[in-house]
Amino acid sequence: MLTLYSYPTLFGVADNNGYGLKVFAFLRLAGVPFRHEHIIDASKAPRGQLPYIVDGGDTVGDSETILGFVTQRYRVTIDAGLSPAQRTTNLLITRMLDDLYWVMSYSRWKDERFGPTFRAALLREHPSLTEDALAKAQAFNHQRYYYQGIGRFDPDAAMARGVADLGTLATLIPQHDYLHGEKPTSIDAGIYGFIANIYFYDIDTPLKQFVAAHENIVRHCRAIHEAVSPQDG
Repeated sequence: MLTLYSYPTLFGVADNNGYGLKVFAFLRLAGVPFRHEHIIDASKAPRGQLPYIVDGGDTVGDSETILGFVTQRYRVTIDAGLSPAQRTTNLLITRMLDDLYWVMSYSRWKDERFGPTFRAALLREHPSLTEDALAKAQAFNHQRYYYQGIGRFDPDAAMARGVADLGTLATLIPQHDYLHGEKPTSIDAGIYGFIANIYFYDIDTPLKQFVAAHENIVRHCRAIHEAVSPQDG
């Protein structure tokens, strides 16, 4: 059986990283059976990044590459009816979510208005983690942010960049159904991966304030959350 390796849960969300949650949601929406292994150490992952999957003799990393691999191997059809214009929209949104990722991560590891709450939640939900391990993760992320560029923003400017990304999503997510119609497609899984990691978190960042103030974003997030969460009984 296919195995998904990704970061641990947090605040009731199946992965506390947008990319891993995106893959999780895609697999659930597509009806592909899989095991989910939560890990912290990404040293064995392709490119040293999570998530990745192992399926038979194949190990595949990068969330978009994983989606393409799974779609081909398991003949997934949730995107089969999309038009060229819709596929172009998906790519644009996917690249914008890449930008939002950096702001979300910054809010957790660099912005000291919100970071301590995030780190305390990790320690509370995952006692095997240590303060020393989180301090090393914080230092590593600070270095990443500097070289990526977001680390050179002051906190308010960084949050404003993320709010601008969310503002674009707010104009695209419909009041009813999903981005491209009555049934969810892969882009809905992608959007959920990031929005759920804002909305369900007990951390009152400007990102969460924006999401909570937009009923269409909240409705979409909750609809996908319900669709991909394990059902009791």
